[in-house]
Amino acid sequence: MEIRNINEVPAFTTKDGSEIRELLAHRNSSIRNQSLAEARVAPGVTTAPHFHPLTEEIYYILEGTGEMMIADQVQAVVPGDAIAIAPGEIHSIKNSGEQTLLFLCCCAPCYEHHDTVLMDSKDSKVDS
Repeated sequence: MEIRNINEVPAFTTKDGSEIRELLAHRNSSIRNQSLAEARVAPGVTTAPHFHPLTEEIYYILEGTGEMMIADQVQAVVPGDAIAIAPGEIHSIKNSGEQTLLFLCCCAPCYEHHDTVLMDSKDSKVDS
C-alpha cells in the first residue's frame, strides 16, 4: 500500500512559477500514467502563461480565490471548482485573493518540466 502525506512531500517550483508538492507520480510511487500534486500560488501572483503539448490537466480548487485563464477566456474560480485543461491550451492562474490559492493538479501523463512550454508575453493573449 502506498500512502503519501502532504507534510512529508518536498516542495519544488514548476516552470510556470507555482509551488508544487507532488503526492503521487512515477518519481515516488508505482503510479506511471498520471500524477497528483498540490499547488500553491501566493496572493497577487500569476503563474506564467504556458501549455503542455502532451499532458492534460485538471485543477481542483481547495482554498482561496483566483482567475483562471485559458486561451482568451478568463473566469473566476473558487473552492469546489474543477477546471479542465486540454493538451496545447495556453493557460495561467492568478491568485486574486488575500490568502494562498491552494489546488490539486492532476496530470496525465505525469507532469514533466520538458512538457511545459512557456509563452512569451507577445505570443499570448493571456495577461500575466
